[in-house]
Amino acid sequence: MWTANNPTGQLHYLNHLKLGLVVLVVLHHVAQPYGPPDWWYVQGTDRWQPLERFTVVNGAFFMSLFFAISAYLLPRSYERKGGRRFLLDRFRRVGAPFLFGVAAIVPLLMYLHHRTYGVYPEFSFAHLWFLQHLLVYAILYAAWRTLIQRRPVVQESRRLSGVTIAGFTAVIALGTYAIRIKWPVDTWIGILEFIQAEPSDLVQYGGLFVAGLLAYRYGWLTGITRRVGYTCLAIGGALAIAQYAAWPALSRVYAPGGTGVRSLVWSTVESAMCVTLCVGLVVLFREYANRPQALLARLGAVSFTVYIVHVPVVVVLQLLVRDLAAAPLVKFLLVGAVALPVSFALAAGLRRVPYLRAWVGA
Repeated sequence: MWTANNPTGQLHYLNHLKLGLVVLVVLHHVAQPYGPPDWWYVQGTDRWQPLERFTVVNGAFFMSLFFAISAYLLPRSYERKGGRRFLLDRFRRVGAPFLFGVAAIVPLLMYLHHRTYGVYPEFSFAHLWFLQHLLVYAILYAAWRTLIQRRPVVQESRRLSGVTIAGFTAVIALGTYAIRIKWPVDTWIGILEFIQAEPSDLVQYGGLFVAGLLAYRYGWLTGITRRVGYTCLAIGGALAIAQYAAWPALSRVYAPGGTGVRSLVWSTVESAMCVTLCVGLVVLFREYANRPQALLARLGAVSFTVYIVHVPVVVVLQLLVRDLAAAPLVKFLLVGAVALPVSFALAAGLRRVPYLRAWVGA
């Protein structure tokens, strides 16, 4: 897949974009005890509403964009390896880190909470749910290729139009609204009693995953014009800014679920932010961040491991500053400034340990 600025076909901008998303994930978790009312491993801290808005905007798009990028890279891997090797590779690259996280990271998080508050939290896979979903999508893709689409994927060039994006957004919004009638935002369930999921976001995740597959099939990453990409970025940016500027007023016309109009409004606004920011950021990085850069390449090489190991780092730092007489924003900035370099250093160190590399996202 070539790009206008990169005739060698190297997708440096996708690597840089994934790195940026991992940084955003770390900061999202840093903000948890200081902004949103959600449960977190560190409790009883003061909140600052702009940090809640920060997590609301992040949550609207960043995991969906992860799924889209992952899906875009799957067909080429499948064609190169075949179904059996493809699945074995997915279990090695994603399944092994998941097992490592369940064995080492989740118990550590539960222990830290118990040590501080005297009770164990309800068991969950924490942020490792993402790895579960990646595996499920890979299995479903392999099954589809084996049973239905047995021939190699033939790429062709098609432009992604604004009309297509608008129609896709409408489908995502309506699907999100429908699923939230039964499962509002922040409702978590166990699919097949094992796969941890928040159903309210599954339509967005699944929709963007399918969009990533189609993007590979039709060359959409190169077929999105600057005009369409920047228009999407402007729309998504305007919606995001509106959440920051007028959240108290806007939140009164939103609802996390149910059959009412307020739920439809939030499902539509959130889906519009999701799709437009995903498209806009891809074009922005394609145009301005599609060159190799040594430092970013080194950081990007360990970014998946950072995703796996960063939460204990964040929680320990949050506990260390829990009783600090400082505003929530100060604690957020302090923890974030330390958590990011420590997480990257820890990830790089773990990947150098013999026999451990394969378990932490090699």
